[in-house]
Amino acid sequence: QARPVESGGGSVQAGGSLRLSCVASDYSYPPNCMGWFRQAPGKRREGVATIATIAEYTDYADFVKGRFTVSRDGDQTRISLQMNNLEPEDTAVYYCAAGWKMRCSLSALADARDWGQGTQVTVSL
Repeated sequence: QARPVESGGGSVQAGGSLRLSCVASDYSYPPNCMGWFRQAPGKRREGVATIATIAEYTDYADFVKGRFTVSRDGDQTRISLQMNNLEPEDTAVYYCAAGWKMRCSLSALADARDWGQGTQVTVSL
């Protein structure tokens, strides 16, 4: 079964930046909605940002607006998440999700069929 694959992540000090990438290859029909979710230890998974891979409209969680930017990287199967001004509260495993949605949004993609394995982001003081 095809699934998205994340890369990037790592450790950074507060105020720093990181960039995550996700590739949804090996799909017979490329997904029209991709995005990022995260889960911190002891907390529920929460949505971060989504992008419609054809129309390129986006949806962001309030807590990342102005700091994170989701974008498409070239073709329909690649997206990135540029994270600036990172805070310790952003420490989590970040997951890429992909699917086919009538309207791409955080709420719509939350029940995506396909998820990546996740990549760790750690922000220290």
